Amino acid sequence: MKIKILLALIFVNLLQAQKFYFPKTAVTDSLILEKQMPQLASKLMTQSPLLKLKQTNKLAYLDILLRLELLTKDYKKSNATLADYRKEFADHDMVGNKYIAYEFYSLAKIIEAKEKISFPNALQKAFNTKYASLPDKLITKVSIAVDGDVMAARKVLKETLDKQKDKDSIDYGSALALCRSYLNYKTFSSTKPQIMQLVAAKDGEKFITETKDIKTKNGNTLTITIVRKKTNTSPLPVVLSSNIYAGPIDGYFGKRAAVYDYVGVVVNTRGKRNSNDVNNPFEHESQDIYEVIDWISKQPWCNGKVGMIGGSYLGFSQWAAVKKLHPALKTIVPQVAVGIGIDYPAQNNIFMSYMLQWIQYVTNNKLTDEADFNNAKKWDSINTAWYKSGKSFRALDTISGKPSKIFQRWLDHPGYDEYYQKMVPYKEDFAKINIPILTTTGYYDDDQIGALYYFKEHHQYNKNANHYLVIGPYDHGGAQSFGYTHVNGNPIDPAARISIDDLAFSWFDYIMKDGKKPELLKDRINFQVMNTNTWKHAPTLDKMHTSTLKFYLQDRKGNASVFTQPAEKSFVKQTVDFKNRDQKDTYHAVSKIDSVKTTNSMYFESEVLDKDLIFSGNPAGFFNVSINKKDFDTDMSLYQIKPDGKTFLLSTHMVRASYAKNNAVRQLLVPGKEEQIPIKNSIFMSKKLEKGSKLVLLVGVNKIPSWQINYGTGKDVSDETIKDSGEPLEIKWYNNSYVEIPIYQE
Repeated sequence: MKIKILLALIFVNLLQAQKFYFPKTAVTDSLILEKQMPQLASKLMTQSPLLKLKQTNKLAYLDILLRLELLTKDYKKSNATLADYRKEFADHDMVGNKYIAYEFYSLAKIIEAKEKISFPNALQKAFNTKYASLPDKLITKVSIAVDGDVMAARKVLKETLDKQKDKDSIDYGSALALCRSYLNYKTFSSTKPQIMQLVAAKDGEKFITETKDIKTKNGNTLTITIVRKKTNTSPLPVVLSSNIYAGPIDGYFGKRAAVYDYVGVVVNTRGKRNSNDVNNPFEHESQDIYEVIDWISKQPWCNGKVGMIGGSYLGFSQWAAVKKLHPALKTIVPQVAVGIGIDYPAQNNIFMSYMLQWIQYVTNNKLTDEADFNNAKKWDSINTAWYKSGKSFRALDTISGKPSKIFQRWLDHPGYDEYYQKMVPYKEDFAKINIPILTTTGYYDDDQIGALYYFKEHHQYNKNANHYLVIGPYDHGGAQSFGYTHVNGNPIDPAARISIDDLAFSWFDYIMKDGKKPELLKDRINFQVMNTNTWKHAPTLDKMHTSTLKFYLQDRKGNASVFTQPAEKSFVKQTVDFKNRDQKDTYHAVSKIDSVKTTNSMYFESEVLDKDLIFSGNPAGFFNVSINKKDFDTDMSLYQIKPDGKTFLLSTHMVRASYAKNNAVRQLLVPGKEEQIPIKNSIFMSKKLEKGSKLVLLVGVNKIPSWQINYGTGKDVSDETIKDSGEPLEIKWYNNSYVEIPIYQE
């Protein structure tokens, strides 16, 4: 059994074994509950699992400790712990407003006791003092931070308490969950109404905020939010975001631009907020944004210059905007941009189950359905139910209980066809894009493939493209906000802990206010080499590395090197039974302390590296295979096994074999014939690999509830069911297959 899983099970058992007195009457009597919670929190603070967490995950430890201290009413300590938490989360006070609702609450409690005044009066004093201490860049998100969903918090608390009915004790894990839900409800129910009014009043003192509905030439309605700083009375450049996630975030985007001395404008897509039009995500952005920019450019508060910013869908919308370039649009800053048809709703032509969750998130109402989207238990059960049923991928929306025309329409386009091509620039369209562009993405970004697709296409078709890239150890959120101190549990070099907002708005100053070019942008490609605390700069993506190592699919019998081409051709055979939906996961121990999941994968391990290497770029190469079917979906993972025995995921790649050579045209495989599958669009990363490390390569087949399943019949994969699976898939992985590993040397 995998070592990590075994340890986790032991840990869970310990948590469940630990029991604490908790009277059953607390479930139904709020006064008893209020009396019991401080006592319960106090007991939890001294338990060994929490103390061990301090050594293994300090951020998680501080998060829990902060909540327990609040519940025990040790407000001075909780504020000190919150300060430590913020420092651990990010450098340079970039999260000085995180968990600020807890801070307002604790400061008010201190003032209430000290001055013997009512809680509302104490809360107003606490708010005024804290708000006055915040720099402008941090006040922009205060309204979102204190806008907790009180009804949802109450529901979660009730559900947590219901589990304790007729019990006089509570286990450690359940106790922590109860503490969290109780604190959330208590904090937001007692502070939200008043704090929201106080924030609105402060915003009214600093900003002019307007909301307008405009009509397009086709008669569609779009809601626009405009935010200006009151002290800025002359026309300014405008920073525009096109946002499908209508809600409080619109005000934040507007205020963010305003505090950097721009006019902030946010337009919501069709069907959102005040628009009664049909909401068809991605389909109308190009047309609508052109008209929005035209309207903005004629307003008295605009000096005729417009820039765009935003991440994910908002990054996509900027590429939609330059499909037909408006003269007033001077620059775009697409961050973690969705590559429509490239990495979403399908990655390398494999549709993801997440697409349905996202569709409902943005279409269930005129804003966003946060409760449904964040209901992980619901969506896991839906995806698992589909997987277990063996039904076609097209049935997923029906299984969810809410059929979706959008979901079905997307499935009708498994290749990168005209449906996607008309939404954003395509091929020669990129040659016409002559405005400066700054792209940001990250090694851990879910839309890295999309962000880099636009970058590569722009440079391919426009040799003079004024387009810069910044890429580092950022996830989907970090590459559109700031660099955290840890990502995916890994510590991040101090050099990478930068403000992406500061970078973006210094870029706007450079382009639209004749400012200085941002210092970081020393070349077209600017990448942070993890584990070196340095940034490197290169003119092209190919120059991120200076050489390559070919990792061949061969075992190391007789101490053969995986980095040397095999003398004789052979293969390893893999069998995958698509009918088996109760398959147990398998693991391979890579050291005494760690292992990798090998379910539906073949395992290859390198010799120990005899010197430091810098992995920089993304793996390429070819898989030479023969299968007994017409198609399959490959799944590859490349790991570093560090000298201490811990694993580090360097890159992944998955692709539908029939689309690997051309993502627009399906080319089925011939059963029994050796075929070559190119490795393209794998994940980029740059990191120093220490001497004494090993590399582990896993190659196999995609077969999990998170992605559609390719049964290999050659029919539309979305229509295939488990009845189409036939005989198990048999793959011969030939040892002249190789993954080309990019290496950077000074």
